[in-house]
Amino acid sequence: MNDVYTKFYNAFIVKERWKLYLSGLGITLEIAVFAGIIGIIIGCVVALMKLSEPRKGHKHSWMWYVATVYVDIIRGTPSVLQLLIMWFIVFSSSKNGILVASLSFGINSGAYVSEIIRGGILAVDKGQMEAGRSLGLSKAQTMKEIVLPQAFKHVLPPIGNEFITLIKETAIVGYVSLSDLTRVANQISSRTYEAFMPLIGAAVIYFILIKILTLLLSAFERWLRRSDIR
Repeated sequence: MNDVYTKFYNAFIVKERWKLYLSGLGITLEIAVFAGIIGIIIGCVVALMKLSEPRKGHKHSWMWYVATVYVDIIRGTPSVLQLLIMWFIVFSSSKNGILVASLSFGINSGAYVSEIIRGGILAVDKGQMEAGRSLGLSKAQTMKEIVLPQAFKHVLPPIGNEFITLIKETAIVGYVSLSDLTRVANQISSRTYEAFMPLIGAAVIYFILIKILTLLLSAFERWLRRSDIR
């Protein structure tokens, strides 16, 4: 028991190392939030591009092809490789690791969010679009006023799950020298010459954070179901 306490003391209390974990958690959340916002923006644009109507005589529009290539490339390559490309090639002159990581994860998340949003829009009955057009609304107005509000309920829960996944994916930012929660645990492990407590401690922090978000998401889904019944 004393040995466990000593390991805990060295991993969290000595030199106020618990502050390092909080700092790492802050960087993790900062990247995840910014990346989530970027991903939603990109996802909305790409989803609408994939739903764009083709020109007469064509199977798909040029926007559909651009969006499809983007989604295929992003979903077909590892996120860690995308991060390294952004850091060492695209933004090689930048020293702002948080910005580069947020853009990299945001672009990655956008591909998945676009499919979530596209699925949510397609889940709305086609008659809703026809009803809006019959009332004299343009396609854009019908999409904005009728279709998207209904699709909103379909896409929010999976987008919440995507954000949870995004938080865990940020654990690879140590590759570009960012001191997120995972890298902090590794650094403390190297200082204390003991891996168990720092790594388990970081795992517990991740678990608590994800569990809280999962419970909030579940409560929100129940609220959506109750509003549907009413």
